[in-house]
Amino acid sequence: MSARLTILNSMAGDDFASALDQHQAWGLSDLDLRDGIYGHWLASLPKSDAMKAEAQIRERGLSVHCLSTSIFYGEIGNGRDAFCAEHIAELEHIISLIDVFQPKFVRLLAPQLSARPSDDTAIEVMKNEYPWVFDLFRDAIGRIRAAGASATIENEAWHCVLSRPREFTQFFDELGLGDAVKLTWDVQNQWATGVFPSLETLNLIEPLVAYYHVKGGQHADESRRLSWNVALEDASWPIGQITQEVVARGLSPVICINPAQHGQDKPDYDYQGIVERDIAFMRTIKGIV
Repeated sequence: MSARLTILNSMAGDDFASALDQHQAWGLSDLDLRDGIYGHWLASLPKSDAMKAEAQIRERGLSVHCLSTSIFYGEIGNGRDAFCAEHIAELEHIISLIDVFQPKFVRLLAPQLSARPSDDTAIEVMKNEYPWVFDLFRDAIGRIRAAGASATIENEAWHCVLSRPREFTQFFDELGLGDAVKLTWDVQNQWATGVFPSLETLNLIEPLVAYYHVKGGQHADESRRLSWNVALEDASWPIGQITQEVVARGLSPVICINPAQHGQDKPDYDYQGIVERDIAFMRTIKGIV
């Protein structure tokens, strides 16, 4: 088994065309689009600009693997009406872009619950107090599939309802959609919620995973709490071991490098050329091309 690399598109530069050229220079053929598209995030990208971007992508022989939206990243404790007001218009817009970019995946984000319990019962709380969340996800997933893409749901940091491994499996079980929706597992995002990355977690969530995100990060002491943003080559979590298993099991044919962002910048650390360094480091892992 092997896996290709990609990055969030704006990590290659603010100018969209130049960033596409940089993807080519780094040997990346898959795009993960999020922001920096003629000054727009996907949520505000005019369809005319999307068509211009798609033409530039096609001219270079690149393809769009994922549209990384922020749909459903928000506080569910404020109620259904507020949540829908924040996200449904964006969903409508993104669906209109699927035909333009023809991505494999459209990313949804798992929601936040600021009053989430400290144990692994967040999904039980959602089922009892916020059952409408599951209906919104089911509807969005169905509409994305009808438009020609597949949906993934990514775990976020902070008060994300997907934190403990059991919550991942419970959430997808409650959706009840089987392989119609899969997980984008962002390892550092989960670490930022207090769960140190491990092969045991991968083993538990393996049937859900279709897309794998990696970021650097270091802990500062035996607590293993995420403290510092650093390059992948200096990461404290077992990135080599976990990534090799992701590749060997064929879970994520494309692996996305994200910027390390949930710790603090480390004093006197060299942050120059960190994206290129991260790409080079990942290609030292068996199976990464």
